[in-house]
Amino acid sequence: MGQQSPPDRSDWWRDAAIYQVYPRSFADGNGDGTGDLAGVRARLPYLAELGVDAVWFNPWYPSPMADGGYDVADYRGVEPLFGTLEEAELLITEALELGIRTVVDVVPNHVSDQHPWFKAALAAGPGSPERELFHFKQGRGEHGEIPPNDWVSEFGGCPWTRIEDGSWYLHLFATQQPDLNWAHPLVRSEHEEILRFWFDRGAAGVRIDSAALLAKDPELPDFVKGTDPHPYTDREELHAIYRSWRAIADEYPGTRILVGEVWLPDAERFARYLRPDELHTAFNFDFLARPWDAAALRESIDSTLALHAPVGAPATWVLCNHDVTRTVTRYGRRDTRFDFAAKRWGTPTDPALGLRRARAAALLSLALPGAVYLYQGEELGLPEVENLPLDRLQDPMHFRSGGTDPGRDGCRVPLPWSGDRPPYGFSQDSTAEPWLPQPADWAPLTVAAQSADPESMLSLYRSALELRRTEAALHGDKFEWLPSAGEVLAFRRGDLLCLVNFGAEPAPLPEHRTLLLASGPLSGPALLPTDTAVWLRVA
Repeated sequence: MGQQSPPDRSDWWRDAAIYQVYPRSFADGNGDGTGDLAGVRARLPYLAELGVDAVWFNPWYPSPMADGGYDVADYRGVEPLFGTLEEAELLITEALELGIRTVVDVVPNHVSDQHPWFKAALAAGPGSPERELFHFKQGRGEHGEIPPNDWVSEFGGCPWTRIEDGSWYLHLFATQQPDLNWAHPLVRSEHEEILRFWFDRGAAGVRIDSAALLAKDPELPDFVKGTDPHPYTDREELHAIYRSWRAIADEYPGTRILVGEVWLPDAERFARYLRPDELHTAFNFDFLARPWDAAALRESIDSTLALHAPVGAPATWVLCNHDVTRTVTRYGRRDTRFDFAAKRWGTPTDPALGLRRARAAALLSLALPGAVYLYQGEELGLPEVENLPLDRLQDPMHFRSGGTDPGRDGCRVPLPWSGDRPPYGFSQDSTAEPWLPQPADWAPLTVAAQSADPESMLSLYRSALELRRTEAALHGDKFEWLPSAGEVLAFRRGDLLCLVNFGAEPAPLPEHRTLLLASGPLSGPALLPTDTAVWLRVA
């Protein structure tokens, strides 16, 4: 089982299945209740058996953890909670021996307030060269008591913090995450060296956090809706930055990829980041945010494939990540879309309905042309944990909303591996309580329990990923919609058909030679039940 060491395919990333590891919550190797690199290394055979081509790690760098590691204090080290740099190097090597490439996270928009640069900037005082690496500015008002502009933080509230000398500094995220000044040459050269540092250690790529936010209007003006260019999003200067990064990536053998986290509503502007000399791919958040609806998802698939085609980049498909309500929970709600602004406590969900739809969505996304990202625990059908004790919540989105937003901790609860009670084997050879508590009813969802059940979500993902890897029809760009009745999506890739029934009644299956895989039981030999997907071989 598992995969052999990957061939040196320069285009491996175009149809890769990439698994997202949130290190704090994947597996605990030293028994302290926090996931770490030792835990990941011990579980590499699980990832190989699952059948993924690469693993993307959320930040593992030294960090005060004010924002789950996205407040980076040192880009060339490993947070002691997670292990050591030597362990990271071993992990990259051991994963590759099992056929799994490694993609590391870079966070270029901001650093931690404990980063040496920012501490030096505070110590150096107003007007110093050290402060030019950030966005320091005097406030407005008679005594400078009003923030320098009217921007709003990505986490809600004011993105400016005033310090003792009266100056304000910009942070589009948490107060502890001061934004870097990307107009400064030292900021650019430092990040170029960070890329080389991880590529030299065998990383197959980098995922770029908040990739559209780095450059700011140097005047830091008030935000005027509809203004182009935007003062801090999708600015033209970004493309020169990513061209320089691409040139560095292209220096290395066996394609090293750049993956952008690019949240943009304008499809044409989104596609500009994917030109041949810029990023290789970018996350497809439009698909993730759409409701469980045939017309909406077809529109998203069409627009995604259309905008990628002119630049020759593959599409990416993702249902969930470390910031988003888990698929099983979201698809069980009356409103199945995802919107950060809509997250609220006490939103009802139907777990059985959500699971059925999540299983069908897995086959839909895995059958589409391009790369697919799988967030840890989705292959287990984990639900969002919505009853975490308030005193255990850590996400700044919750606190900056004044408590109205439940935050993102509910999708970050540690994985269940085995056993009938917490910590479900999360901390091997230990009963240490995980950093976020696991529900008492997760015993049927453990890896051990699902591995023994051929009808489980885990078994479905393993089968689908195996077919995705071995079926020639699921490689390349071929894609053709087929006529279908009612609320059914049907498309063909070579001799393989994928059908998904979104309607209220069973739908007839077309003539076919073999039923390769179904997300759930069929209503009969020729009927596809509601909220069910199938892969069929035809010819």
